[in-house]
Amino acid sequence: MRIGFDAKRAAQNATGLGNYSRFIISLLARMAPEVSQTLYVPNPKKAQLLDRLPPSDRLTTVYPTGLLSMAGALWRTYGITRRLEKDGIQIFHGLSNELPLNIRKAQGVKSIVTIHDLLFLRFPEGYKAIDRKIYDYKFRRACHNADRIIAVSQFTKQEIIDRYAISPDKIDVVYQGCDPQFRQVVSDEQKDIIRELHHLPRRYILYVGSIERRKNLLLLAKALKRVDPSVRVIAIGRRTDYTDEVEKYLEENHLKRRMRLIHSIPFRHLPAIYQMASVFVYPSRCEGFGIPMLEAICSGVPAVGCTGSCLEEAGGPESAYVSPDDPDELADTLNAILTDEARQKHMTECGYRYAEGFRDESLLKSLMAVYERTLTTV
Repeated sequence: MRIGFDAKRAAQNATGLGNYSRFIISLLARMAPEVSQTLYVPNPKKAQLLDRLPPSDRLTTVYPTGLLSMAGALWRTYGITRRLEKDGIQIFHGLSNELPLNIRKAQGVKSIVTIHDLLFLRFPEGYKAIDRKIYDYKFRRACHNADRIIAVSQFTKQEIIDRYAISPDKIDVVYQGCDPQFRQVVSDEQKDIIRELHHLPRRYILYVGSIERRKNLLLLAKALKRVDPSVRVIAIGRRTDYTDEVEKYLEENHLKRRMRLIHSIPFRHLPAIYQMASVFVYPSRCEGFGIPMLEAICSGVPAVGCTGSCLEEAGGPESAYVSPDDPDELADTLNAILTDEARQKHMTECGYRYAEGFRDESLLKSLMAVYERTLTTV
């Protein structure tokens, strides 16, 4: 099986879509010897992150040549298609919500697009008008042109059906995994080093994710009024304008010492920080999947998410879920977990079992089933 990938994000993006792209490419390189991969990368000067992929003689990288080498975006949108037949590609997989606009002209080449979310339609206020129009055009066109669509959650699948009038029979749900580091137990000695290095308290509620309005960290700040005052919050994530709103609330309600916002943590320290947490909270209003919930249950931490999107899919049935608009419900849930060791143990054990379904072997099986189904699509 010869598969071509739009590898721009794999080459350039350190988080998010880049992590997903590298995960899929790495998974196939490590565990699917029957698959040869060709990575189409628009800019050779921005390809440093490809070094994170495992070495494999079944991986080939293709860059634009000639005049198109000076117009990588144009090559990615139109020029790749000319190469696919020449390279003997059977399936072209757009890993980040889009396909070349002329993909239908590639004779004998099937196409798949992974759609991660349609958040720009659900939360338009978080995006520039021009960006919304571009995303909507590209995503819609990709969904209609593709032979099959991969959605990263059942929630995203339903969004595609509702927003773009796509038949559910055309869409497969293939979940994402998380970095295997989160499954590895960190030694007590290493935990002590990281606790001291980052000045972490003994008991804390953890949040990981960018601090933006959709992620709804203010809900957790409001819940703190009714949570055991000996418990702090450690919130790790990229700062945005919304951070000012959270900090203002903490200041006005004399909660500033209860929540610490950290905007930069080495990734290698995150597993220990998860594993030392008393509870993990992800109060996001909407996600395409919600990887931090999966990271938490893989780390053996009781996890609390919000209802309304896909977090139940990432955290499993024994994690706790509350309304994204009810700080009292969140406070009651946190207090119940923090004071009940039996419940903590139950949530942790059930979380581990649920996370087994997100191991590489399971995800590869689901992905390969989509590829095989695509090759037989008429």
